[in-house]
Amino acid sequence: MTTTGTTPARDTGRQGPPAPPSPGAGRRPQTPENAARLLRAGPLARMLRPVRTHLIVCAVLSAAGAAAGFAPYVAIAEIARAALAAPDATGLAGTVWGWVGIGAAGACARLVLVFASSRLGHYADAELLHHIRVRVIRHLGALPLGWFRAAGSGEVKKALTDDLEDMHQLIAHALGEMVGAATAIAVGLGYLAFVDWRMALVTAGVLVAMVICYRTAMRSMSVHMTRLIAAAGRISAATVEYADGITVVKAFGTGGRVLDRFAEAVREHTAAMRAWVNETRYSSAASRLLSCEMAVLAAVMAVGVPLIGAGELAAADLLPFLVIGIGLPTSITPAIQGGQGLRQGRMAASHIDALLARRALPEPVRPRRPEGHRIEFDRVSFSYDGVTDALSDITAVCEPGTVTALVGPSGAGKSTLASLLPRFYDVTGGAIRIGGADVRDIPAQTLLSSMSLVFQDVALLRDTVAENIRVGRPGADDEDVRRAAMAAQIHEVIERLPQGYETVLGADGGGLSGGERQRLTIARAILSGAPVVVLDEATAALDPDSETAVQQALSKLVAGKTVLVIAHRLHTISGAGRILVLDGGRLAEAGTHDDLIARDGLYARMWRAQRNGDDA
Repeated sequence: MTTTGTTPARDTGRQGPPAPPSPGAGRRPQTPENAARLLRAGPLARMLRPVRTHLIVCAVLSAAGAAAGFAPYVAIAEIARAALAAPDATGLAGTVWGWVGIGAAGACARLVLVFASSRLGHYADAELLHHIRVRVIRHLGALPLGWFRAAGSGEVKKALTDDLEDMHQLIAHALGEMVGAATAIAVGLGYLAFVDWRMALVTAGVLVAMVICYRTAMRSMSVHMTRLIAAAGRISAATVEYADGITVVKAFGTGGRVLDRFAEAVREHTAAMRAWVNETRYSSAASRLLSCEMAVLAAVMAVGVPLIGAGELAAADLLPFLVIGIGLPTSITPAIQGGQGLRQGRMAASHIDALLARRALPEPVRPRRPEGHRIEFDRVSFSYDGVTDALSDITAVCEPGTVTALVGPSGAGKSTLASLLPRFYDVTGGAIRIGGADVRDIPAQTLLSSMSLVFQDVALLRDTVAENIRVGRPGADDEDVRRAAMAAQIHEVIERLPQGYETVLGADGGGLSGGERQRLTIARAILSGAPVVVLDEATAALDPDSETAVQQALSKLVAGKTVLVIAHRLHTISGAGRILVLDGGRLAEAGTHDDLIARDGLYARMWRAQRNGDDA
């Protein structure tokens, strides 16, 4: 297909019934301790299935690395205990060197295991993201094109960038950090309990208190974050409004009202942040206090010193809690961060899963190929929402080699009817046939390759001029591209560009005017040579000079084709072989320009209104 102008106006409809809500939507965000349950069920588990073995091995390596990482600290503590407990230095050297070897071996093992875990995690991440990208891209290719017109760009961007970034953080970082942190805490507390279970309980009590304070501080995070995000959106909107409308603001002195909206959004954001801070100031402060080394040190010393004084705890046994115990709170932070990554990854997986669950455009069971390019609308009806008909009982024929125009008031259903021809949506009643074959029985690639679509809103690829034209026929050589540009009357304009046909254009057209961009898209359509041409308000936004140039280019495009054109300016289609007048989703009139004027109906009234407006 040659889609010569993308980014058409947003359509308010959708294909079929509304999609079900994303799994997990509206539920409270999960906490780190729910990690195992989350990985066993739901969209996240399905997403991770292709790399499950890699992740299990990665988790085992991460856990082993975290355990090995404690060996140097245990060695230091045991050497100190041995030194304090030994009445003399006899035999101490052997003990010391033994623990030095254990500590060094543990440090080396940690380096190897953490490296291997990280390497495997990133490998699994690359494999999974490739797998998801392929699935999403293939599924997008099967979705109705109308879905892209309605809301596709935002959905695709979120799925292929934002959601995959969250999945990357989960797979490559968060899972390993959570497993490592949990192992570190378990190994550390296990060793401390071996030394003295009472002091281990004291250390564990500090950790539990820290977690409780953090959970208390975060209990209403979703509510406050929703309010903050909404306020930030209002700030962004007000900023863009002011920047985009700066000319109007300065010319009419309306800057005060715009700035008032900005200030109100800032005040709302400040109030939302203040409410969150006021609610969590004590629990958050307590959480931060308990997460520092001094909190554990104070608790250990407060309990340990009296026990030593009472002769119930050896001074040497207090050292492990000063060496290892005070470092355990720092292991909670990676677990918390990993939990946040898990929540984000779960939401990302839910969104991707919802996208993949969208109903694809069904391919025909018994494909047919059209015999010719005669277009028939046979009692066509269509509804976006399944309740209200946007089109009702439309019957018409577009003969090969003729131009059929669609006209009517705004909202009459012109663009909707044209969108049904390339199956942007499927009809909900009746049938559309090309060359005797129902469009639903024609393979999508065959159907779309037989059409050239030229829209009012033009989008250009961030590529060279030649490649922008070559979209119409990817295998075309340079000479074919130049001939198409000449036929579209854009060749001379291209030659004046800095690098001619090799000039790289952006989405803004690289300095080309609106009429020049439109002619560039017409060159695409000419190059494709498709026998069916659909023009959707192709000249509606152009000045008279540009409109004349584009009309001349269109005359080259439509020669000998089956043409369906949507027009607002009636004088541009007065010579059409047949004019279909739509009103309220129904076919009100049909005929030539002269026939419709003589009938003195809706078309004649529209014609007189436009002529009177032009004369005025």
